[in-house]
Amino acid sequence: MTEIIHLPGIGNSGDLHWHTRWEDADPSIRRFAPASWDEPDLSDWIAALEQAVQSTQTPPVLVAHSLACLLVAHWHQMSDLPIKGAMLVAVPDPASQAFPAQASSFARPPEKKFRFPSLIVASTDDPYGSLPYAQMRAEQWGSEFKAIGAAGHINGQSKLGDWSEGLAHLRDFTSRA
Repeated sequence: MTEIIHLPGIGNSGDLHWHTRWEDADPSIRRFAPASWDEPDLSDWIAALEQAVQSTQTPPVLVAHSLACLLVAHWHQMSDLPIKGAMLVAVPDPASQAFPAQASSFARPPEKKFRFPSLIVASTDDPYGSLPYAQMRAEQWGSEFKAIGAAGHINGQSKLGDWSEGLAHLRDFTSRA
């Protein structure tokens, strides 16, 4: 059984977010725990991710949303811990006017190809990151790419419910990783 670690973005994932709904349906899914969700510090988030991966029995799959997608890119450059792969949902563009100022330490993510399989899932109308930006990151990071149509920031406000389409993408990706 593949271990899964959820990596929410800034502000954490609330009750309406698919991260929370997937965790409610499958208690084996764990969420990493940085010191602050609202004032993210890159070094703290990297340490929290490192600790979460170290605590697994087998190489996990990371499921990142928003700011945590940039976290994975930074973490990958400094860690050699094995993971099975990473699904990155709604990669934000740090150059976007919508990018939160308190997350500035996450800007300038490495462009280096990941050492593990990855999948980027993007919306055609994400206010935090354009489709061309997500496609560029997929090329740089060596990620598969899936555009899912107009789904906003693919979060609780997107009204995706349990986001069964996303879970199907995760299962397919995990089976191939």
